[in-house]
Amino acid sequence: MPTVSVIVPATTANLGPGFDCLGAALTLYNQFTFSTAVSGLTAAVQIEVTGLEADRVKTDASNLAYQAFARLFEHLQQPAPPVQITIHLGVPLARGLGSSATAIVGGLVGANTLAGHPFTQRELMDLAIVIEGHPDNVIPAFLGGCQLTASGQDRGWVTCEIPWHDTIVPVLAIPDFELSTAEARKVLPPNYSRADAIFNIAHLGLLLRGLEAGREDWLAAALQDRIHQPYRETLIPGYGAVRSAALAAGAYGLVISGAGPTLLALASAPTATAVQAAIATAWKEQSIQAAVTVLEIDRQGAHL
Repeated sequence: MPTVSVIVPATTANLGPGFDCLGAALTLYNQFTFSTAVSGLTAAVQIEVTGLEADRVKTDASNLAYQAFARLFEHLQQPAPPVQITIHLGVPLARGLGSSATAIVGGLVGANTLAGHPFTQRELMDLAIVIEGHPDNVIPAFLGGCQLTASGQDRGWVTCEIPWHDTIVPVLAIPDFELSTAEARKVLPPNYSRADAIFNIAHLGLLLRGLEAGREDWLAAALQDRIHQPYRETLIPGYGAVRSAALAAGAYGLVISGAGPTLLALASAPTATAVQAAIATAWKEQSIQAAVTVLEIDRQGAHL
């Protein structure tokens, strides 16, 4: 198979108290096509990028999709074959929607397919976590749905799918400014109090049950967090106004998607459109343009 195309969903991670361990796949996608039988291909890699913010993506060997592609062949102790990569972007860059995770997952799945599937999906996911540094984006990008990942007793990883009730609608607000993950991590404290740890443990447990049951009262309480959001809010202009507007319009709650600055509101189907409009208006009043979209949870994950 000299050519393979991989579609990978965007992801929203943390979901309030689920810092670095909980994430969900969304109906927003990047597509990666890998071709090894291209006439006249002499360089290690040739990359063409189309779609959203295409001019900002690296087209040399430092491209993250190619880095992941080559990493798989390195694990096979084989040289990576010369490859032409075509990338079509639908996931905004540096907005807290797992764009880097889509590149990692796309590169690994593409390489594994071209190599004849030498690695299992579990092995690919473990390698993706090593490359990314944490599991909350790459695991739902692989599997779809909402996924909780924890370290196992053997230093491996254990992944658990979290049922997402059909009545819970994600409303995504993507502002026209960026926030790097590195910058968002710098503002986090090196240590937390016992009270904050207990608070997040309790609210994560409540969130998991709320997502499964679709209970509005549980979700409204569960989306609170003391580990990352109180610190990252300061990096997102208008956060307080947007959150207040979303809640007033009927949202269960509003959280920072990944490292931000994208915000995610959870709402019911009857209130989702009102929440969408309220968020757009609130950010506009802060002189910030934002694309506010009602999405769904992607149930398929990365696929050929």
